[in-house]
Amino acid sequence: MLELIAFSRIRRLHHTVLRPAHDPASRPLLRVFSSLGGKNTDIGGRYFFCSESGDGSDQVVDARVRAAEEEYQSKASAIVSTYPRPKDYLTFLLKSVKKSNNSHVIPVIFGVHYSAAIPYVREELELETDGKTALTGKFREKIEPKRENCPPHILRVIDEELVKLQLLEASSSEFSVTRNYLDCLTALPWGYSGNSSLVSSHFVPKETESLLNFCHQRDLPGAMHLLDAMERRRVWADAITYSELIKCCLAHGAVREGKRVHRHIFSNGYHPKTFLINTLINMYVKFNLLEEAHVLFNKMPERNVVSWTTMISAYSNAKLNDRAMRFLVFMFRDGVMPNMFTFSSVLRACERLSDLKQLHSCIMKVGLESDVFVRSALIDVYSKLGELLEALSIFREMVTGDSVVWNSIIAAFAQHSDGDEALHLYKSMSRAGFRADQSTLTSILRACTSLSLLELGRQVHVLVLKFDQDLILNNALLDMYCKCGSLEDAKFIFNRMTKKDVISWSTMIAGLAQNGFSTEALNLFESMKVKGPKPNHITFIGILFACSHAGLVNEGWIYFRSMKNLYGVDPEREHYGCMLDLLGRAGKLDDMVKLIHEMNCEPDVVTWRTLLDACRARQNVDLATHAAKKILKLDPHDTGAYVLLSNIYATSKRWNEVAEVRKAMKIRGIRKEPGCSWIEVNKQIHAFILGDKSHPQIDEINRQLNQFICRLTSVGYVPDTNFVLQDLEGEQREDSLRYHSEKLAIVFGIMSFPKEKTIRIWKNLKICGDCHKFAKLIAIIEQRHIVIRDPIRYHHFRDGVCSCGDYW
Repeated sequence: MLELIAFSRIRRLHHTVLRPAHDPASRPLLRVFSSLGGKNTDIGGRYFFCSESGDGSDQVVDARVRAAEEEYQSKASAIVSTYPRPKDYLTFLLKSVKKSNNSHVIPVIFGVHYSAAIPYVREELELETDGKTALTGKFREKIEPKRENCPPHILRVIDEELVKLQLLEASSSEFSVTRNYLDCLTALPWGYSGNSSLVSSHFVPKETESLLNFCHQRDLPGAMHLLDAMERRRVWADAITYSELIKCCLAHGAVREGKRVHRHIFSNGYHPKTFLINTLINMYVKFNLLEEAHVLFNKMPERNVVSWTTMISAYSNAKLNDRAMRFLVFMFRDGVMPNMFTFSSVLRACERLSDLKQLHSCIMKVGLESDVFVRSALIDVYSKLGELLEALSIFREMVTGDSVVWNSIIAAFAQHSDGDEALHLYKSMSRAGFRADQSTLTSILRACTSLSLLELGRQVHVLVLKFDQDLILNNALLDMYCKCGSLEDAKFIFNRMTKKDVISWSTMIAGLAQNGFSTEALNLFESMKVKGPKPNHITFIGILFACSHAGLVNEGWIYFRSMKNLYGVDPEREHYGCMLDLLGRAGKLDDMVKLIHEMNCEPDVVTWRTLLDACRARQNVDLATHAAKKILKLDPHDTGAYVLLSNIYATSKRWNEVAEVRKAMKIRGIRKEPGCSWIEVNKQIHAFILGDKSHPQIDEINRQLNQFICRLTSVGYVPDTNFVLQDLEGEQREDSLRYHSEKLAIVFGIMSFPKEKTIRIWKNLKICGDCHKFAKLIAIIEQRHIVIRDPIRYHHFRDGVCSCGDYW
């Protein structure tokens, strides 16, 4: 085949331009020879010698030039006859180069649009690429002199395509390919072989460049108008241009235009490459048109790993997990080996531990278990399925550290409320020399939230400042302050956020509601309706919670009904739970029973426990017994049902029934969880349990507590013995209330903090009425701000009142 396009040696570029005295048709060829070889260019066994004056008067001294020019014209015509499309010839040349296995044999491609040819060669020659590599200084020095004479479309190729090549000193062949594309700008045998119609009927660079410009400017109407004109003239663009046009459709969310591009590409027998079909499939996936993507996938003549991975990722993201798993099986049957991205995608589709174990085994067989993305995905999925120890084992098998894997294991423990282990891993990560990024800090803030470590959360806040505009981090920070009871900090963060999404608004509404500021929460919701995003199901949980803890029954019903009617949000268990809690607090037990029967899902343990708790407050023993039986039928070992039922019997002085319930608990091995309160002092957590004397300052704490009770008694405090759930008499009943864990924690906080410091306590059980009264009174006489977080809500005690309004 024609030898004109293969050179055995690439020399430094000389600015020598051959000026033959005859036949101007040969000038494009000679200019290419000159740019590639300088003075001594070996081509087809002939040598051309030229001078370097470039003034137009130089003569070619070798008489064999004339024969070479005639041969060139003859063979150029033969090329066009054999390969009507420039890309066909390109494919042949590249196959020859790859077959020769000689990295210094550089193809010079005639008549190929450069913006299409460069990526095409890069793919065919399997050149190393790195999308993040900038132009190196040496490459810039070599390329800058050429820019003056380059057409605009070639300059765009330099700036947008070549910047992605790995331009290292060792990569001489990659650089040579790049350089020679730019050098052969004028070499176009199709243009003067007497068959120019073959070019115009297939490929018109000018119109393609115009189409690309429209795409880069995101001018979709202009691009589609030009595409229609090209189709009428039977003109087609290159694969890169079509790919850019598809991206433009995606950017505009233009489904109809995307489908028109699809039809255009496949019209008149045009056969696109696999990567272009993959781009179309990705377009349909992004438009959530999975069936169209599946149909196109099935029609592909050849599928590569990208094709399969795109479909698997699409089904995984759509929660069509069975399809994603099946596609992996089909992929193996098709003889295509999955890569790290395939496994990362399919791992997200694992819902059963057995499937995960099989996938893990498959990953080990193909040797990808050490890949960072795969290891990170394995940790995520094992933790999602509750296998934290297995996730930790995979992490510890890591030979070399990687921040992605560190973030995965920290997030795993933070999401499962094991804040202690998450913080321990974070310290290890820091000691290993890895710096915290947004993902790390988000997990640490979650850990601080689960442990109510406000002071540590404030320290993390300092690290967050450098990611000031990161929405996910700001939302995590907002959630931490809300759940640690620091509403002032939460409001500050929310008000200064320049960008807020539905999570931001919902978090702030829920935070206000949980801290007893129901009116502010409802006012914020009204603002959200005017200037915020559309509320979702999480938003309405916060709204209904606010109504429940403020006793706003009518407003609660209005918001509950508006969910479906105005916002298209179907009520879920959590919404029914909030409404049942609202009705229960208002004493509307009959309405509770009616709503339970109207639920669009089966009542669960939480549903019946809400009814049981309402029965305790209203002393409805019969309905309480019915609810308890429902709970124990669903979960025979539910501790809460036994405890609530026992408390109801105790409040009604039915001590025989209390004894029977406790006997049943003993037979089943069920023990009531002891009440425990925690407080952080000087970066150390102190725990208090009723009757526990292990605290080193317990004697002093008890002494101070007794003094406070004496002072409170003088101003009207009387222990509320209704909260004594044991068969005791007189002073024994009062003594059993005296040393509740929250009272001990409050006294220790007063001993440890100055008056201006807020005392923050969290506990595992709902605060009792007597302790609630004690906290209100101690806040007056000691002029303190006390915040107690129990499983239900936050109580802010200040100036003798609580934020809950005594409605909890």
